[in-house]
This record gives sequence, structure tokens and C-alpha cells, in this order.
Amino acid sequence: MNENQNKITQLFNIQYPIIQAGMIWHSGWKLASAVSNCGGLGLIGSASMYPDILRENIQKCKKATDKPFGVNVALLYPNLEEIINIILEEGVKIVFTSAGSPKTYTETLQKEGLKVAHVVSSTKFAVKCEEAGVDAIVAEGFEAGGHNGRDETTTFCLIPNVRKHISKPLIAAGGIALGSQMKAAMILGADGVQIGSRFAATQEASAHENWKKKITELNEGDTLLTLKELAPVRMVKNKFFNELEEIYNVGRNAEALVASLGRARAKKGMFEGDMEEGELEIGQVSALIDEVLPVETVFANLLKEFNETKDPSL
Repeated sequence: MNENQNKITQLFNIQYPIIQAGMIWHSGWKLASAVSNCGGLGLIGSASMYPDILRENIQKCKKATDKPFGVNVALLYPNLEEIINIILEEGVKIVFTSAGSPKTYTETLQKEGLKVAHVVSSTKFAVKCEEAGVDAIVAEGFEAGGHNGRDETTTFCLIPNVRKHISKPLIAAGGIALGSQMKAAMILGADGVQIGSRFAATQEASAHENWKKKITELNEGDTLLTLKELAPVRMVKNKFFNELEEIYNVGRNAEALVASLGRARAKKGMFEGDMEEGELEIGQVSALIDEVLPVETVFANLLKEFNETKDPSL
């Protein structure tokens, strides 16, 4: 990949159009600053942080990098006003919002000089993002880990359709861990990519080492999108997943599902390292990840693979 400026690099003032997803329990200041220092855009994942922890991570990230970084804000979580105030007080210049309406904070943040991107899983909601005036749109296919769309539209179907209906800078997400996949997404109309799973299995990610090792052992079919009654999420099939399946077998009881999830399952799995009782969120592309690497190596591999992938016009 050459360093010619495109819509995403210009928008965020970064070297390469590679954004690291703001994943819960993974995306602390160490990961975000490492990605930004490599020329991408690192994101701090606020959804798994109390407000004071978020402030601490932002302050440490500012000390660890002089490059742009941002914060991911999941709009379905509490303390939103406090989180937004901390972001403004600490001088963060980029916010990625998800899991809610793009209208919620876009105008407020833009008035303060921030760039705002919003994550969607369908062309319909991408159009709503454009109408809401966001600066960029992340279109995420159902291959992605974590919270996801209900329609199960794959990235390769989603990106060209979104591109056809919007003019804003477009970032592809879901199923991207290799430079060749990045090139494919950009050929389909994306201006850049957002990568989660590959950065989850890095030395700088704040997740538990048990979980990072588990990611490298996953094969095709080891994850499934579930919990559509609540908020769709892709997770690894383990003991906890099987308990959810049992609830489904006796009837789709939303209250029972909420009760099962209410035991801090995501923290137990990805942050504390319980591979059986915890909720383990990762994308289908985990089948391609076979080692835990430093962020710098991941970046070098992405760029090398991107440049070595033949242009179809040749």
C-alpha cells in the first residue's frame, strides 16, 4: 500500500486507512496507541469502562502517542452523558458511535470540532447515517464478532450496496484480518477498513491471555450469531453458549436470556479468562488467526499482503 491520501486518511489525518475496532475488554490505551503509532487509527472501547477508567485510558493514550486516536461509544450502554463529557474535556477529536441512532450525538460532537463515524449493519441505516450528517460510515457484515445486525448480510454483499446509496467515506468491517481481504473490501467500494478480531489477538490488547490463545485455536464454525431477541451477538460455542441454547430449546424466553447474561459474562470470559462460563465474542475470521502478535507485526503483515495481492485489472 502506498501512502497516497484517500478519504479516510484525510478525514482522520492518519497514514493508512486502517481502523482498530473499539472492542469491549480488548481496546484499552495500549492497543489504541500502538495502532495509532503504526499509522492507523486506534480506538479506545468505552463500553467496558466506568467513566473514570475511560478518562484514565484517554490520558494514558495521549502520553503514549502523538498521533490521532478516538473513542468508540456504544449508545446502548449507561452513563452516556458522562462519557461524552469526558471525551470533550479530554480533547479527543474522533468518536465512533454504534448500537443506536446516529442522530444522538453527531451534531453535539461536530459542533465541538470532532469527527464522527457511525457503525451500521444495513444499507437502510447507512442512508440514515448520511442524513444525520456523520463524517464517515462503518458498514459491518455479519461475519463480525460482538454485537451485530439481525439481517445476516455478509460484508461482500453489504459494502457495494452501501456504496451505491451513500457518498460519505465508507469503512468496511467484518471478516477482515488479511491485507488481501482489505484490498477486496476497497475494490468493492470501501475507502478503508475497521479490524477487530485480528487486533484482539495482539500482545497489546487488554483481554486475558487465555482468551487470546483460544482465538488462535478456533476453526470455521466455532462461532455463531445468536441472541437476536435482545441484541444480536457473535460468540464462541462453549459451555455458556450451550446454556443459552438450552433456554432456546425450552422456548424463546427473553427474561431467562437476560438473567443468564446478567452475570457479567463478557468480562468473565474475555477479561478474566474463563473459557467455559464466559461470553466469548469474536468474528468468523478468527479461523485465519493462528498466533498472538505485536500490533507492529500485524500492521507489517497487512501492508505486505495488501501490496502483494494482484490488482484484478492486471
